[in-house]
Amino acid sequence: MANLKSLAKDTAIYGLSSIVARFINYLLVPIQTNKFASQSGEYGIITNVYAYVALLIIILTFGMETTFFRFMNKEGEDKEKVYSTVLRMVGTVALVSCVVVLLCCQPIAALMGYADHPEYIAVMYVTVALDAFIAIPFAYLRCVHKPVKFASLKIANIGLNILLNILYFIVLPWLNLNPFNIYGENFHYDVAWVFYINLFCSAINVLLLLKELRGIRFGFDWPLCRRMLRYAWPILVMGLAGQLNQCLSQILFPEVYPGPTEEMRSQLAIYGGCIKIAMIMVMITQAFRFAYEPFVFSKVKEKDSKQTYAQSMKYYLIFTLMAYIVVMAYLDVFKLLIGSTYWEGLRVVPIVMAAEIMFGVFFNLSFWYKLTDRTIWGAYFSGIGAVVLLVVNILLIPRYSYMACAYAGLAAYTVSMLISYFVGQKYYPVDYPLREIMAYVVLTALLCVGIHYASASLPLWGALMVNSLLVAVYLAYTVKKDFPLSGLPYVGKYFRKK
Repeated sequence: MANLKSLAKDTAIYGLSSIVARFINYLLVPIQTNKFASQSGEYGIITNVYAYVALLIIILTFGMETTFFRFMNKEGEDKEKVYSTVLRMVGTVALVSCVVVLLCCQPIAALMGYADHPEYIAVMYVTVALDAFIAIPFAYLRCVHKPVKFASLKIANIGLNILLNILYFIVLPWLNLNPFNIYGENFHYDVAWVFYINLFCSAINVLLLLKELRGIRFGFDWPLCRRMLRYAWPILVMGLAGQLNQCLSQILFPEVYPGPTEEMRSQLAIYGGCIKIAMIMVMITQAFRFAYEPFVFSKVKEKDSKQTYAQSMKYYLIFTLMAYIVVMAYLDVFKLLIGSTYWEGLRVVPIVMAAEIMFGVFFNLSFWYKLTDRTIWGAYFSGIGAVVLLVVNILLIPRYSYMACAYAGLAAYTVSMLISYFVGQKYYPVDYPLREIMAYVVLTALLCVGIHYASASLPLWGALMVNSLLVAVYLAYTVKKDFPLSGLPYVGKYFRKK
């Protein structure tokens, strides 16, 4: 129980910071989706380019975050040397690739369909290179249990981003100021400035992490580097395949969609805007991942580690299913985060959120092959999921547009999750409380059916009242089964029987 409390504490800090950061970041959604109407397709450009960003960050870190945690907790390893070696490896790859991309920027931009705007590619790649490099200092903060500093830097970075977006999209046009002609004529908003702002914020993050970057001075160990690469390459393959499951749809959509370019970008913009609402589930999964990865590697030698992993899975699902119900219950409120021209795509939200839950379970299950040094299995599972995603997208996008992207992600994560579970039970059996988990899944499904019918048949105020009661039912079941009020800190004493 002490282990779970430690995990819960770190998850709470990462979760709070992630929620605050995402909430601040959500302010970008109404700003950008209102300034870039879905019909213009400019938000579709942002969606498409940042799909590549998500993939490139995996390539440039090449599995070194997980490898770093593994080797920092291995007996006989020099922790300072591990940190310095990883920093130099990732930094060198980022720098060399950055030079190559800048030299070949024009043909790369043409290949991606942005021949008239090579600056999109140049600015985007430099930003990714900086983010990949500082991913290691951020991993170091997680490893040495400094979640407060980690959270503070993340929130500060996103806060700066939103302030600069407000300055560009709202303040300067309102003041009728056009410094350096950044708007061109008639105050036309340029997508490129979204990328410039992100580059500036990433550069500031590098400066704020200078203290952690000093760890690079402890030198480079070639034998250690080779051992790390042997461990990391399957994780790179797994990470690529896993990230493809999240971003391949946005990358593939322009190539498969049968309509004209303007229509394609409009459809992609709608999809990109609506999945922002589903990012609530990403917040929870990300917070859990930030805390869980170093936690698992540090607890592997303890006798009750498998029991701890099983309980962690259960509590992860309890909270993610609760978030799912809340979003479904108040979707008519959450939709105000995006421009009204994007609302036709809200039907993707429940599907994308369900896919993110599957991804979180898959991530939770992934530690059996990381702890047993069988990382190649992760590559197999993620690769199979990526193939499922690719096939579903190619077959269904021409007919179902962006809805195919949502269903493809759900299918891919479900397949990867199930295969990982059954193979894992053979090599590293964990007694997960499946009966208790399924009770929560069934309850969630029943409550969501009620929410759907209430939202479809009642006026807004009536639907919100009924949906709130249904959310309360889930909370009451959770308190009854797993979180008795008497066990709560501070206030629990008032609920204990005398």
